[in-house]
Amino acid sequence: MSTPYASAAPYYARYRPPYPAEFYELLADRFALDGSQTVLDLGAGPGPITLALAPLADQVYAVDPEPAMLAEGSRLAEERGLANTSWLAGDAAGIGRLCLPRIDLCVIGRAFHLMDRSRVAAELDGVLAPRGGIVLVDSVARPGVPRPPWAAVAEEVCARFLGPGRGRAADWDDVDRSGEAEGTVRPRGAEGAEGSEDHLAKSPFSRVETITWDQRLRHTADEVTGLLLSCPACAPARFGDRRAAFESELRQALLDHDPVGTYARTVRVRAVIATRPRP
Repeated sequence: MSTPYASAAPYYARYRPPYPAEFYELLADRFALDGSQTVLDLGAGPGPITLALAPLADQVYAVDPEPAMLAEGSRLAEERGLANTSWLAGDAAGIGRLCLPRIDLCVIGRAFHLMDRSRVAAELDGVLAPRGGIVLVDSVARPGVPRPPWAAVAEEVCARFLGPGRGRAADWDDVDRSGEAEGTVRPRGAEGAEGSEDHLAKSPFSRVETITWDQRLRHTADEVTGLLLSCPACAPARFGDRRAAFESELRQALLDHDPVGTYARTVRVRAVIATRPRP
């Protein structure tokens, strides 16, 4: 029987918005990515970061505990002819057991706050090259911008099918894929993102800098539906034989709300760069 995480994998790969080009340009500039480096994508999911970095690196290792996510990423890499990617089952608690080579850069997207952050930083200190670093990236609802009304419409349909609280998140890009309480969907707040920066500042990678961009996103009704199904709290496995009915009702509710069929939101993308102090 498919788990919520496994059933969400193809939707995650297809419907999660990519990080902006500026993020990858930043990585290329800060870590001199010229096709000769080795990169680790920790908590990779279906590998959107892995797939974007592969053309800039010699080898990218994508590590995730969910086999279905890795299978989806591996399929996409093969479709795109990216032979320099490796898809490894594992989690942040077992970095040392992966027998990785020397790593020049570790990128963690929307996952560091779910890890034992002090332990992960300590283990990465043993595999990252002297000039290497850790980069955290996530996206949250832009501060001060009201939630778009269409989000409440989508969440109301989810609640009718799955119960109160399902499908509700401050920003659907930033849902948890953790093994916490079933259905947990919580936005990043001070305990998540800022806490991660504090952990890094106390780690061997104590030179910490944060860069942000605002990203305007526009979705069709089908894309909003796919985005919700990419969330474990609303994953296809949770609907059983009612999934088609859910998709139909959600699309109709969105079109009743806005017949134009374009649903916009603004998110804030943040990259936290952590490197060792200069001698």
